[in-house]
Amino acid sequence: MGSSMDLYNTDHLGVIGTRGCEDFVAKVDRHLQNFQLKKNTDKEVSSFIIPTDYHRFGTGEGKATIKHSVRAYDAYIIMDAFNYGVTYNMYGKEVPMSPDEHFQDLKRIISAMAGKAKRITVIMPMLYEGRQHKRMNRESLDCAVALRELANMGVGNIITFDAHDPRVQNAIPLNSLENVQVTYQMIKACLAYDPSVILNRKSTMIVSPDEGAMSRCMYYSSVLEIELGMFYKRRDYSRVVNGKNPIVAHEFLGSSVEGKDIIVVDDMIASGDSMIDVSKELKARGAKRVIIFSTFGLFTEGLEKFDRAHEEGIIDKIFTTNLVYRRDGLTEREWYMEVDLSKYVALIIQKINEEGSISELMNPITRIHKILDKYEGGKI
Repeated sequence: MGSSMDLYNTDHLGVIGTRGCEDFVAKVDRHLQNFQLKKNTDKEVSSFIIPTDYHRFGTGEGKATIKHSVRAYDAYIIMDAFNYGVTYNMYGKEVPMSPDEHFQDLKRIISAMAGKAKRITVIMPMLYEGRQHKRMNRESLDCAVALRELANMGVGNIITFDAHDPRVQNAIPLNSLENVQVTYQMIKACLAYDPSVILNRKSTMIVSPDEGAMSRCMYYSSVLEIELGMFYKRRDYSRVVNGKNPIVAHEFLGSSVEGKDIIVVDDMIASGDSMIDVSKELKARGAKRVIIFSTFGLFTEGLEKFDRAHEEGIIDKIFTTNLVYRRDGLTEREWYMEVDLSKYVALIIQKINEEGSISELMNPITRIHKILDKYEGGKI
């Protein structure tokens, strides 16, 4: 098995996927192989995937095994902490893996390397415990603690996407934590779906579903030169339901949305209740179409409510990435469009492996303007 990996891998580049990431890692691997072939057409290129095994005992305890040498390797570990499609048997019952268990498997893989890798980069698209990034009362600071754990284990770089609050990087100020935005990929996918939504700036509006999403919505509004609006949530702070204060009402700040296509931008869809409420409010105000950009589509309470919202004309399209697990049946939904980020992740890996700068990948304004010019010029 070792020889097949080393057909042409002089950079000692290795990619490891934790459980549930197999399909995405395979796509990343194919892109990396294609990059190498373009540079070295006369060479035979092998897979960059380092094979691993994850075992579970009947008690739920686990261990990880690496089946190829990682000595002096530049290792990239890709982990989806929110893949509830992975299950295991514990005390005779089949249970889904929680984010805590995925994170524990990540640490097991790092431990199995035993300090032999030259550099370890963790690619964690949706940041583990990213929503528990600040202390409101006597609460744990789970995200900060997790980042410190990884840093103490020798992880040199952490790559995440659309972090709930990127200021959590202050927990590890001497380590690299890169927060990558998917603005370009979302715009490109929407242009392929319907160019008029993005290009007709008089009839399109960016809307933030809450105060927390304003920064990413301001970015879209600025690069696309599209008007911006915002909802803010009035909450009942006297009680807590499912770990959060329930929303009493959504209040809107901005100009009229009547007759306009609305793009609602947020980092994630969990249960989806808030997003559907916002879409209903927009439709009640006369919005023509409601299109949602959400980096992570978790759909924790199923897809049926979105099916109904689409049938009732509340939501027209939802764009999410393949950076996290997609529920069974999601990709077949008429209202759903998947944005593939595997090539983007492969480009980031290649740049870091070559000791190059990823600044251009992190700031895609030039690429956004190029693709907008092509569509406006009718070249695509």
